[in-house]
Amino acid sequence: MKSPFTGGETELVREPKSLEFRKESFEIIHHSYRCIDTGEYFTNDELDQVNITQVHNKYREKHNIPFPDQIISIRDKYGLSAAKMSEILGFGINTYRNYEGGEVPQASNGKLIKLAANPEKFKSLVEISDGLSEKEQKKLSDKIDLIIEQEKDSDERLLKQLLSYKFQTPNVFTGYRDIQFEKFSNMIIYFAETLQPFKTKLNKLLFYSDFLTYKKTGFSISGCNYRAIELGPVPNGYDTLFEYFKRNELFNIDYIEFDNRENIGEQFVPNPQKAFDKDLFTKTEIECLNCIASFFKDASSEDIIDASHKEKAWEQREKKKELIEYDYAFDLSIN
Repeated sequence: MKSPFTGGETELVREPKSLEFRKESFEIIHHSYRCIDTGEYFTNDELDQVNITQVHNKYREKHNIPFPDQIISIRDKYGLSAAKMSEILGFGINTYRNYEGGEVPQASNGKLIKLAANPEKFKSLVEISDGLSEKEQKKLSDKIDLIIEQEKDSDERLLKQLLSYKFQTPNVFTGYRDIQFEKFSNMIIYFAETLQPFKTKLNKLLFYSDFLTYKKTGFSISGCNYRAIELGPVPNGYDTLFEYFKRNELFNIDYIEFDNRENIGEQFVPNPQKAFDKDLFTKTEIECLNCIASFFKDASSEDIIDASHKEKAWEQREKKKELIEYDYAFDLSIN
């Protein structure tokens, strides 16, 4: 980045700073450039977006306001158009579409959308809605009853409980996303196709991909928690996750013997019937996956462990084997 003041060199500066949103102040890692010649600070559209995204994320977390992907997911669950969903909730269609596009709802509207995530409570909203005909209301109510039954013992709900995902509400430990098992499993499929890594290396590839994406956008890819252990950052409950996805035949694991059969490595390889689904990912997310795959293409498991041990995210959280806040992404060694 060249200085707009002199055309000379600049440096990227990240520092704690308070920004105001809706009359409240939030502490973020503020991004700006400093002109080397004049010492003046400036930003561009990309940095402004990272800064404001952090503020909006903290505001949503504080007031329990759903995030854009949650808002879309809630509507998709019921198979409704944005127009029909806005009628049921009593919003204007443009207002609702703006919420799905990233605008932060007012607290009251956010709570109503959050309420709709619960099928039983959403059914009550449907029953009093003026925006549905009697036939539409009956059809939607029947569908909601089916969803209620399906969710009682859904694999994903049970998996979340098994993993003790107490941080299910998007926050700094999830990269401000719900855990998204389909995207997470496709990240594994991606690396199985491109690198066929052993488990230790795969754990680090997943960490770097999620944290690099957060560094660039203010959001993780998968919504996964990561924990600092002796061998570096790993997805929280990774063995349970890997076993669940393997049982569903999303990828294969080859067991490789080392050192005269004293050690057995688990190598992740693709299942020809389950190709990587790039349509699940944004352009930036794909770029980050490609970047990490390229950067660590020739790295051994020991190499990537050593690299992860130099990250502040691991250095400051390993002693107590703690979960890692995604804000450490801004100190990540990879850009």
